Amino acid sequence: MRIRLIRHGLTAGNAARRYVGKTDEPLCPEGRADAEKKTKDPALERVYVSPLLRARETAAILFPNAEQVVINDLREMDFGAFEGRSADEMENDPAYRAWVEDLCRGACPGGESQAGFHARVRDAFTETVCALETDATFVVHGGVIMSILWQFAVPQKEFYEWITPNLGGYEAELTVLNGTPVLERVRAIL
Repeated sequence: MRIRLIRHGLTAGNAARRYVGKTDEPLCPEGRADAEKKTKDPALERVYVSPLLRARETAAILFPNAEQVVINDLREMDFGAFEGRSADEMENDPAYRAWVEDLCRGACPGGESQAGFHARVRDAFTETVCALETDATFVVHGGVIMSILWQFAVPQKEFYEWITPNLGGYEAELTVLNGTPVLERVRAIL
């Protein structure tokens, strides 16, 4: 079975290099225009999406006739107090510095830890793909794609090696072994 993981189009927060997790912002004009330039797939019948507007808008542009199946737990990480702020704006923030020095593993103040985020994504992705009978396309977030591939891709790579640009993504062959997804022959699609 083939799986496609596509990151949503550009938002104003992405363009400003801000942490955009739970903020439900739409595509910016540039992001919408870039998505409109991509090849559409009007034949796709179903697309799995995050509940956040930027993912749903991107899916509607790329797959105009597809039913959108919202998977709530495939939303981006909750960055808590760091949400909506850039690294430059927080360079002197002791909580931010501590989080970065710990390789972003701890919980963001008022937000999610990397371990909690990975567990949420793992469980939602596993439940979804284990019920599939056909190929599937997901339009989600950069962090979600990184988490899925870090946890399920063979051969394994480090989490940050899976960074995905807006409207970028990956295609892979899915097998399920003893209830665990395995993604093989992963290749970038842009």
